[in-house]
Amino acid sequence: MKMSFNKSKYIILIVLAILMLSSCNSKNNEEEGVTEIIEEKVSNTITFTKEQYQLAGIKTGRVTQKNLSSVIKLNGKIEVDPTNKAVVSAQLGGYIKSAGLIVGTPVKKGQVLAIIENVEFITIQQEYLESIGELQFLEEEFKRQKELREQDINSKKTFQKVTSEYKMLKAKVNGLEQKLALIGINKHNVQAGTISRTASLFAPINGYIKSSNATIGDYVAPTDEVFEIVNTDKIQLELNVYESNLSYLSIGQKVRFSLANETGFNRLAVIQQIGKASGNDRVIIARCTIDKESTSNLLPEMYVKANVESNPTEQQVIPSDAIVQFNNKNYLIIENGKSNDIINFNLLEIKKGIEQDGFIAIESSEKELKDSESIVVENAYAVISLLRNSLEGEEE
Repeated sequence: MKMSFNKSKYIILIVLAILMLSSCNSKNNEEEGVTEIIEEKVSNTITFTKEQYQLAGIKTGRVTQKNLSSVIKLNGKIEVDPTNKAVVSAQLGGYIKSAGLIVGTPVKKGQVLAIIENVEFITIQQEYLESIGELQFLEEEFKRQKELREQDINSKKTFQKVTSEYKMLKAKVNGLEQKLALIGINKHNVQAGTISRTASLFAPINGYIKSSNATIGDYVAPTDEVFEIVNTDKIQLELNVYESNLSYLSIGQKVRFSLANETGFNRLAVIQQIGKASGNDRVIIARCTIDKESTSNLLPEMYVKANVESNPTEQQVIPSDAIVQFNNKNYLIIENGKSNDIINFNLLEIKKGIEQDGFIAIESSEKELKDSESIVVENAYAVISLLRNSLEGEEE
């Protein structure tokens, strides 16, 4: 029985010892935790002497309210206005007899681009000449029958028949004239008796040859594209807009853009039209007018990157130089009072918002930032440098 009591006594002593050790460790941990908190609080405060303050060239300011625009990043390309590009084809087909223009050649409206040969051209011209001769005879007959009808000499039926034949032949001649114009043959040359088996392809607009499929001896069908002409005097910017960004865009918004190989967004444009329908990729086209000073070295099909400024909203902002980075976080340095030639600063962690024209919006902060608080706006990194040096000294 005595041995059992002694054994129990030893067990109780061991348990008490364990509890005491646990209590000590807990107390030490609490003290370490308190020490860490105190150190954290101390490290959040930086002290400058008046002399240090002046030598660092520190300047302070206050937060302000400013209208800033959010930025929407888009991609797109340079395109030609639809009215300034044209496809040239041989309306009745034929063989290319001559074509001396290469890609990149500038052309004027009405300039001959190529010569097409087709025996059908001869048939059309012959039919036109024959129809003109018949029309001249029938026109005289129409006038004569009209006079007779006015004198009630001929029958009404006879006059109606001549009138019908005259109008039908006149319509045929007009149709043949349009066909001659379509294939590029001058009707006056045909009327003078000149019949040709060739016709010219003319440039319908001013511009330059973008593509050419004209090879001498080749046959081209009416559906074939022989030349493509573009006029780069009126290029425009076409941006691809996803439906999720559509609500942020409006007519008249400014666009800053650059070519893929350019740095910065130094070219300017303005949104003039926003599409209403999207394809399977859910992309809508926004067309923009390019500022005249921003058109240099721009060519159709060039890809661009663009920033579109959304409608401005009033936000709390500070100068960009007021934000410093410390331990991979963004901070403002708040002046926290002066006493006995000592200036104290505190760090305030913030989350950056929109950056524009040298100002940054404050999206959020770890505590409310009042308009009356004094913030370091120049040489803020001098304060951070002192903090870093202080922490490095403590580590040593």
